[in-house]
Amino acid sequence: MDLFGKTNKTPPTAGAPTDEQNLSAKKQKYAGALEAASKNQVRLQNVHWENGKILIRGEAPSEDAKNRVWDAIKQVNGGAPPQDATVDITVAKGQGGPASAQAPGRTYTVQAGDTLSKISKQFYGDGNAYMKIFNANTDKLKDPDKIQPGQQLTIPPKS
Repeated sequence: MDLFGKTNKTPPTAGAPTDEQNLSAKKQKYAGALEAASKNQVRLQNVHWENGKILIRGEAPSEDAKNRVWDAIKQVNGGAPPQDATVDITVAKGQGGPASAQAPGRTYTVQAGDTLSKISKQFYGDGNAYMKIFNANTDKLKDPDKIQPGQQLTIPPKS
């Protein structure tokens, strides 16, 4: 009833969702990606609501682990990068993880005329997998287009 004895038939309107409600909804949406992070030993540093998006920040033990999480994130969005999330996953420097826990890989001595693409084709049957070799050798290489004869490169296992 109001001041004049009339009943108010209009129900109160619900307010906009709170940040907590928005975060909860996005955690549910990205549950598969958060599970992939856990399974791949990605150490999550932040999962919170920021600037109208869910922010997921973490550190992966390997490039492979990071890529598995990104695959799960893109799967949620039909293969596209997320528009409703900010994701910042870095790879820990010098730390092992699922990729190095498999097999240590082998070494290859760069020959004159070699490229990472050529080496990748030799070991994996796919020249486009050269970044896998580059990522395994960031301690020795700063640019995938600049390798030198005589360099010893680690060739990660084919997965």
